[in-house]
Amino acid sequence: VQLQASGGGSVQAGDSLGLSCTASGRAVTRDNMAWFRRAPGKEREFVASISWRGTTIYGDSVKGRFTISRDNTKNVMHLQMNNLKPEDTAVYYCAYSQSYSGIYGRYYLNWGQGTQVTVSS
Repeated sequence: VQLQASGGGSVQAGDSLGLSCTASGRAVTRDNMAWFRRAPGKEREFVASISWRGTTIYGDSVKGRFTISRDNTKNVMHLQMNNLKPEDTAVYYCAYSQSYSGIYGRYYLNWGQGTQVTVSS
């Protein structure tokens, strides 16, 4: 499976932005998927995950502002980001796992190339 993240860009604080992660190679209907991000000089941070059953988990810093969803008919996962803050500036990566849907990146074995999100104040 190959993952392609898209939708990043430069926005102002308070704006909204939507990211997409498209999987190719096979259907990911039974896979768990997640978003992580890495800001300059910081460690990778868990953003959100969605299990193949649709169960979602969010990182504390994005709860109430970000929404993760998936469209299995199109093999796509989305991340709707509202009320963006400068501290949301990072490269956002999507990942999938056949057996894990939690917050630790080391258990996701397949990653996309990342898309840059820049939020200015």
